[in-house]
Amino acid sequence: MNSVRGLLAASVISVQNSCFTYPACQKCFSRLILDSRRFNCLKCGCTGEAKDASYRYRLSLRIADTNDLFYITVFGSCLDPFFGVTAENLQRCIQDFNQLSGETDTEASPGALVQAVEACFIGKRFIFGV
Repeated sequence: MNSVRGLLAASVISVQNSCFTYPACQKCFSRLILDSRRFNCLKCGCTGEAKDASYRYRLSLRIADTNDLFYITVFGSCLDPFFGVTAENLQRCIQDFNQLSGETDTEASPGALVQAVEACFIGKRFIFGV
């Protein structure tokens, strides 16, 4: 894998999905497999109770600079200032909202949240570390 890193100034064209958080392993940050009671990390083998799973931001974007289009995913706490809360707290709000509204998919982001994220990012220019 190429270890050359750089900065890319680009504008956000679109938000690629509506799931902005994921259950993350505290050791390796891989996505956890959750069932109703337990979590399991397939990468490092970490296990625990589902209620203790931690969440992390994952924002997939389509971006453009002056010459090219790219797909990029931004991870982690660098997104806290944009959302105003940690991924843990946002996930808790999403779950509470979905429970109150009768949504059966407990991971689904409410439409208003998706619209707010699109309004915050689409058309804006950012510097991405790649």
